[in-house]
Amino acid sequence: MTFSEMIASLGSNQLFSAGFGLVGVGAGLAVLRKGGQFAFTAFRRYAVITLEVPSKDKSYHWVLQWIAAQGQRAQHLSVETTFQQHETGKINTRFDFSPCPGVHFFKYKNSFIRVDRSREKMVDLTTGAPWETVTLTSLATNKQLFFDILSEARQMALEKQEGKTVMYTAMGADWRQFGFPRRKRPLDSVILDDGVSEKILADVKEFIASAKWYIDRGIPYRRGYLLYGPPGCGKSSFIQALAGALDYSICVMNLSDRSLSDDRLNHLMSVAPQQSIILLEDIDAAFVKRTDEKEEGRASGYMNRVTFSGLLNTLDGVASAEERIVFMTTNHLDRLDPALIRPGRVDVKQEIGLASKSQLQKMYTRFYPDQVPSWAEEFADKVMRLEQGRSIAQIQGHFMLFKNDPFGAIENTEILSN
Repeated sequence: MTFSEMIASLGSNQLFSAGFGLVGVGAGLAVLRKGGQFAFTAFRRYAVITLEVPSKDKSYHWVLQWIAAQGQRAQHLSVETTFQQHETGKINTRFDFSPCPGVHFFKYKNSFIRVDRSREKMVDLTTGAPWETVTLTSLATNKQLFFDILSEARQMALEKQEGKTVMYTAMGADWRQFGFPRRKRPLDSVILDDGVSEKILADVKEFIASAKWYIDRGIPYRRGYLLYGPPGCGKSSFIQALAGALDYSICVMNLSDRSLSDDRLNHLMSVAPQQSIILLEDIDAAFVKRTDEKEEGRASGYMNRVTFSGLLNTLDGVASAEERIVFMTTNHLDRLDPALIRPGRVDVKQEIGLASKSQLQKMYTRFYPDQVPSWAEEFADKVMRLEQGRSIAQIQGHFMLFKNDPFGAIENTEILSN
């Protein structure tokens, strides 16, 4: 039997024909399946764009706010309740809705966007909040759509913070916003001695505008300030007002935090939000002078996990961050180690002392603006004759007792002696 005859006989065999047909159908389905997978992969690669925003990213909260603005189109929602107290004492309750974890669809600029908000079982040990990821998917070929969304989300966040000072606190390895943004405090509302406020403000502004000057001369672009003086004299209040005048935020660092280590301190200094003041309050409470170690019965730098040398290296070491402004405050300048406040770590030292006669007059005029100037001078003279000086906080407390009685504030200055 020839080969051609053999092929002809197999073609007439029904079992062979049926088997070959099944193989052909299977091969055809496999080709279709592979072709479909290839087409779907090509479709996702060239016709679909995806943006993944993890909860650790700085823009995550901006995107959540943007999603909240679109939440009115979703049927499955999460609620966030906030309270806001006004100057009149009235408290308003506000409910903000956002799509709950799951899949949602929104329309933005004639494009349908699929939002997948997924929540993992793991939680952030510093905040207790679960790790989340928001994934945005759209049928488009231009990434500009996502740039527009992020820009709009950022603008929405900035509008909420406009005219306010944002406070940050260290949470884990990142800075987290602490509470709601605070209303900016006018710089002239913090009454310091003549020329002090203007001097520090001018110095900070000159530093901000001198980045190129520092770079050209190979000088580290950072600046440190130390405000010292008795408690209640306006050190922290001035820093808050200064941040408002510069349109900066404030990052409050607690060196007494038991969870804070040298490495974490250095990392937090390096990742501080841009246009922010890093504030180290009561620096004397964290460390004592090395000469006082035996007297205090403890080694300097071992009151917590942050060592004294670690702090010095963070402020002015090889790996220390640049483009930053650090303010330190202390009530006891004599307790600070000279190595901590030498030039390069502290560039400007300014005493914020007890109220001077000029400050007393300005405070009286601010609380009682409609009174004759001679009353302010009389009040200042009576307070200056007291045996000891008084802090700005004490003077303000005195005025609070006589809110609508400017003459009574003068006649009862002996209360300040108690």
